[in-house]
Amino acid sequence: MRQESRSELMARVQELCFACLDLNLYLDNNPDDSNAVSMYNKLSKQFEQARCAYESKYGPLTNFGYVQSRCPWQWVDQPWPWDREFND
Repeated sequence: MRQESRSELMARVQELCFACLDLNLYLDNNPDDSNAVSMYNKLSKQFEQARCAYESKYGPLTNFGYVQSRCPWQWVDQPWPWDREFND
């Protein structure tokens, strides 16, 4: 199985994050839509897996709250996830 590149992993994280956010907004207005809740839960799990895959290989995407850091502190590693230069 081919390993995803850094930019491919980031794109997957971003796509899943957007899908979860979009469904979250929909569910705010349609809380009883069981199909949407099911899809949200499925995509939320995929988002968590994609985020963990990225962070285990390239470091944390946020500066606090989701992952622990090794020593030395890793948040300062370059390039930043939002920098264009990080792409392969």
